[in-house]
Amino acid sequence: MQTAEKYQAALNATAVLVQEFPFLKASAVTISQAEYEAALELVEYLIDNDDDNPLIGVLADKIEAYENTAPEFSQWNASLTALPKGVAMLGVIMDQNNLNQSDFKEEIGGKSLVSMIMKGERQLTLDHMRSLSRRFGIPVASFID
Repeated sequence: MQTAEKYQAALNATAVLVQEFPFLKASAVTISQAEYEAALELVEYLIDNDDDNPLIGVLADKIEAYENTAPEFSQWNASLTALPKGVAMLGVIMDQNNLNQSDFKEEIGGKSLVSMIMKGERQLTLDHMRSLSRRFGIPVASFID
């Protein structure tokens, strides 16, 4: 296939994707709630069926932009900004993995210690951060302000 034909094929494929999934072309401020939810569903499908698909990164950027600007996320974003980074990350881990405070015995300790950390009464130690990093495959720096 000639270079010009390859470029045209890419344009055609993009046009089909955008027609099926309009949020790929839209800016964050023009994405509707329904388009946002469709983007989430598509990312989930891609991760389950082709987790190396480069479209995941494009969708993640669109989803993040929407979540950073949509009014329905403003209270959530403000609460995350107010929290220490480690507490916010621990909350996200709990939310995304459907975990509760008693699920961190190996990494942090008992439910009461996790509760105190979440309330800001205690801080995550470097050992806690390293253990969480190993378990969830995220950098230790994700927990440090």
